[in-house]
Amino acid sequence: MLFDPKKLLIIAGPCSLENERVCRAVAEGLVKISRKHPELNLVFKGSFDKANRTSAAGARGTGLKEGLALLAMVKRDYGFPVLTDVHEREQMKPVAKVCDVIQIPAFLSRQTDLLLAAAATGRIVNVKKGQFLSPQEMVYVTGKLREGRAKEIWQTERGTTFGYNNLVVDMRSFPIMAQNGYPTILDATHSVQLPGGANGKSGGQREFVAPLAKAALAAGADGLFLETHPNPAKAISDGPNMIPLAELPALLASCLAVWQAVRA
Repeated sequence: MLFDPKKLLIIAGPCSLENERVCRAVAEGLVKISRKHPELNLVFKGSFDKANRTSAAGARGTGLKEGLALLAMVKRDYGFPVLTDVHEREQMKPVAKVCDVIQIPAFLSRQTDLLLAAAATGRIVNVKKGQFLSPQEMVYVTGKLREGRAKEIWQTERGTTFGYNNLVVDMRSFPIMAQNGYPTILDATHSVQLPGGANGKSGGQREFVAPLAKAALAAGADGLFLETHPNPAKAISDGPNMIPLAELPALLASCLAVWQAVRA
C-alpha cells in the first residue's frame, strides 16, 4: 500500500517526460525536497503521450517505449515510485511492468473497459474526476475500480468546467469524495488551466496554484498533484500552469504546514 495517511502524498513531475535532462533535473530536485521533508510521500509523474492536445499541432511527447525507459531510469536511479497516464487498454501491460501507479485521465474517467483494465494490472490506480462530473458521481467511477478489484484507488479533483476556457474547484469535493473511502488529491496545476484558451492550446494561471493547494488541504485533501519543470516557458506542454522547479521547495513547505495544522 503506497498511500500513508501519516504523510502528505505529493505527485510531482513534468507534464511531458520530454527527455532525460528534464527528468533528471526534476528527480534531483525532488530528492532534495524529500531529504528535507520526510513527512512527504513523493511519487514522480510524467506523461509519455499527451493524447488530448487542443490542436493536432500540439506536441505529443516521447511515445510509450522511450517514456517508459525514462520512468524506469527515475525509479532505478532516484528510488521514487512512478506514475503515468494511460489512454488505451493495450498500453496497460507494458506500463504496469514499470509504473507503480496507473493514472486514468479526466476525459476518460467514465470509460468502463479502461478502468477495469487498469484495476486488473494489480497496480495502484489514480483516477482523475472528469471536468464534466460532479464530486457525487465519483462513487460510480471508484465503484467500477472496486468491482475490478483494484489494489488501491486514489481519486483526484482537477477542476470543473465553468463557462468557456475556465475551470473552478469546488472545495466541497474533498469531503464528498472522501465518503467513497479512498484518498483524495487536488491536481493543483491542471485546475488553473484555461482549456483551449491560448490560440489552439491551453493557457494557465500558475499564480493561483498555491492558494488552491492550501485550500484543498484545509478542506481535507490527502495529497497534491503538481506539475513542475526547470523552465516552464520552454516546456512542450502546459507551461503556463506548471510550477518552476526552483519554486517547488517553498510551495511544498507551505503546503505541508497547512496539512500538519489541519491534522494537529
